Amino acid sequence: MPRPRTTPPGVAERLQKFLAQRGVGSRRAIEEMIRAQRISVNGRIAELGVRVTANDDIRLDGRAIRTRAAAGSQVFIFNRSPGDPLRQAEGDRDALLDRLPKTAGRRFVAVSPMPGIDGGLELVTSDGALAARLQRAIHSLPSEFTVRVRGMLGPDQIAGIQSGKLDRPSRLAVESLESSEAQSEAANRWWAVVTRGASGKDVRQLFERQGVIVSRIQRVAIGSVKLEKSLARGQHRQLEAEEISSLLSAPAPRSDDP
Repeated sequence: MPRPRTTPPGVAERLQKFLAQRGVGSRRAIEEMIRAQRISVNGRIAELGVRVTANDDIRLDGRAIRTRAAAGSQVFIFNRSPGDPLRQAEGDRDALLDRLPKTAGRRFVAVSPMPGIDGGLELVTSDGALAARLQRAIHSLPSEFTVRVRGMLGPDQIAGIQSGKLDRPSRLAVESLESSEAQSEAANRWWAVVTRGASGKDVRQLFERQGVIVSRIQRVAIGSVKLEKSLARGQHRQLEAEEISSLLSAPAPRSDDP
């Protein structure tokens, strides 16, 4: 199984990959910084393709970039409450990412984040390159969501959801749709839907285009990584290496997949 890796100390790596592994940004964003001559290495303006190690003096806009390799392969799972901001800029409430240990990095990337009004399972890492790999892998993995709707769903609405039709030409691969009577609340009904490669936004659209009023969506699983009941809302834990590998080992989607 593939394992997430960071550049070992003393081994030269391309600048954009080196910085992405340490949470400075995505490779594409760092390449744009290099083209804009915002990054220097050992006093010289950096060029695309330059190789660096942790011993080099790397600066962004003249300020030193701290590049600790320890955070490279760390991925965290959060149980996000609806409305909880991931970052401070998203609201006045305490940001989830501020609760992560400082040794894990300074700039975190959320992998396929849920819309702010929804919640559940969130994956974050300070390794930009690893985040990109996880994002690609999620497109091939089944994800489970619980959806709270107003009232009952009719047969035509159920069939429409199961069809996977969205407002764009492609369709979602809906693997299952089940009602959860145990979670029903007065006029509200909960449904569990498993669909491959879907974001929270996709799932909301999947239901709402059938005329359904959706009040809440929670993601409870991505592949084999599930939101445990022991993980309280607002809490997080670090994924084990085997869990990260299970996500990254997902087969690539076929060309005929939706």
